[in-house]
Amino acid sequence: MMKKGIVLFLLLGVFTFFISCDLDDDTPNFHFTTLTVLEANVPESFELNRTYDIEVTYLRPDSCTFFEGYDVVKTAQTERNIAMIGTVLTDETACAQAVEEVEAIFRFNVIFTGEYTFRFYAGTNDNDEAVYLEYIIPVDAESTN
Repeated sequence: MMKKGIVLFLLLGVFTFFISCDLDDDTPNFHFTTLTVLEANVPESFELNRTYDIEVTYLRPDSCTFFEGYDVVKTAQTERNIAMIGTVLTDETACAQAVEEVEAIFRFNVIFTGEYTFRFYAGTNDNDEAVYLEYIIPVDAESTN
C-alpha cells in the first residue's frame, strides 16, 4: 500500500510539473525588421561566372537586434533590390540602445553579361518613402583567368 502511495504521489508531482509549465505558449519572442544599409563595397566590375563577396555595412540599432539575412528581389534580369533583414528579440529585459555599424557579406554569382544594378535599402525619407543606395557594376564578358 505504501508503494502505491509513493507512486501515486510521484505521478501527481510529475503531472503538476507539466501543468505548471505552459508548453502551449505560442507567443513569439522575436520579430523581423529591416536594417538600414550605410554602404556596400562593390568591385569596379564583375567577371562573368564568378562569385563575389560584397561587404555591406549596416546599422545595428541595439543589442537585441541581430543580422538574419538578405531579402533579394529581382526587378529585371540584372537588377536587384536588396534589403537586410534582422531579428529583434522581444523577451530581453534590457537592450543596450547603442547604435553600431556592422559589416556582413552578400554573396553574389554573376551569370549575365551587361551590367548589374544593385539597390540596397537605406531607410526612409521624410515622406516615409523608401531610399536606396544604388550601385551599377559592368560585367566583363571575358574572364581574365
